[in-house]
Amino acid sequence: MNTQTKHSLMLMLCAFIWGTAFVAQSAGSGMGAYSFLAGRSWLAVIVLLPTVRAFDAVHRKQGVPFSGPATNAERKTLLIAGLICGTLLFAASAAQQIGITINPSTAKAGFLTAMYVVLVPVFGLFLGRRGNVQLWLSMVISVGGLYLLCMKNGFGGIESSDWILLSCAVLFSFQIMAVDHFSPLVDGVRLSLLQFFVVAVESTAAAFLFETPALAEFGANWLPLIYCGVLSSGVAYTLQILGQKELNPAIASLIMCLESVFSALGGWLILNQRLSVREGFGCVLIFAAVVLAQLPVEEWRKCRAGNRK
Repeated sequence: MNTQTKHSLMLMLCAFIWGTAFVAQSAGSGMGAYSFLAGRSWLAVIVLLPTVRAFDAVHRKQGVPFSGPATNAERKTLLIAGLICGTLLFAASAAQQIGITINPSTAKAGFLTAMYVVLVPVFGLFLGRRGNVQLWLSMVISVGGLYLLCMKNGFGGIESSDWILLSCAVLFSFQIMAVDHFSPLVDGVRLSLLQFFVVAVESTAAAFLFETPALAEFGANWLPLIYCGVLSSGVAYTLQILGQKELNPAIASLIMCLESVFSALGGWLILNQRLSVREGFGCVLIFAAVVLAQLPVEEWRKCRAGNRK
């Protein structure tokens, strides 16, 4: 298995966990958004602390001694990366949870959040990245698929929760690009741990400032908190950081937008929600877009051009 395929599979597993986490987030929408985010983030930190040690042990077993950044410059880079990625993740996750708390429709939340699949390459233009026709066609197909899958009754009226979720998509776009910038420079698991520590501290502060967190709330919502904290936060975001290392961020965002497909499938399997023909066709379009983005069209063209000479 080549590196790109392995990293693509990491991101696909990440998308699966995120998609099924929409159900858990909706279940936890009865408590304050910042409190819920704080609870899941501290759980992620608890999970990632031994994960860092485990990865270090694997490196040592492979004969590659590794215990984190060795120089002051490397430590500074890791701290800056954790602060930037963590703050963006806090802002995006808080906006998503607030939007779901206001309107617990996971379908609309899934569509509006997944708009980062379009925003990442658009913002990338300002950083000098140029997408080819194949990639932009994939974007168009994926947006059509997301619309068919998630927006069953059209847009209707734009609500306050919709604007919050759109801002969430913008913030997730920035977070994906920040991870793309820093992941080759630092250890991925340590970056994941540090960014969630930042999210946990910032969301805890926001919870005490804007809400009245109570232990009874955490006890009543322990199951969605554990799922979102351990799997969606602790595992999936680590997979995102590791998986993005060798992939174009636009292609990475396309794979991760499969969370909407897995969200619909999760609703069908867990909540006994049926997929309509329209929703099924939306799933097919999104999978087609991801496959199209992964096809080595340029390599095929070069091979054909070489064979003609």
